[in-house]
Amino acid sequence: MTEEKETKKQFTYRGKTLEDLKKLDVREFAKLVKSKDRRYILSQFQDIEKFIHRSKEKLGKKKQIKTHNRRIVIVPEMVGMKIGVYNGKQFLPVDITEDMLGYKLGEFAPTRSKVKHGSAGIGATKGSKSKAKK
Repeated sequence: MTEEKETKKQFTYRGKTLEDLKKLDVREFAKLVKSKDRRYILSQFQDIEKFIHRSKEKLGKKKQIKTHNRRIVIVPEMVGMKIGVYNGKQFLPVDITEDMLGYKLGEFAPTRSKVKHGSAGIGATKGSKSKAKK
């Protein structure tokens, strides 16, 4: 019998490991993402760097990181953070994993909830009118 060792497949993003990605600057990481996100990162990289700097300070103070900015592109320095993303009503907690790299924070905090239909009220259907008369 041959021994088969099951090894967990190492994560790579565009051919680079997570350790290599964490060494990259935000602008260098922008070269690896899609063109639309690249344009946003390159035009707003200072805002992204400020957000990362503020969030690292809050992690040191054990405070929850909250943001209204749903357009921030997830970069490797954010992996492992838990960020509260505003969905228009409340802050939804989002755990950042390596699979989320290149996506925006808003994609993980839906703004529309699923509609839950209840039963029809009295008088809403023909059958319920007879129940109301009794």
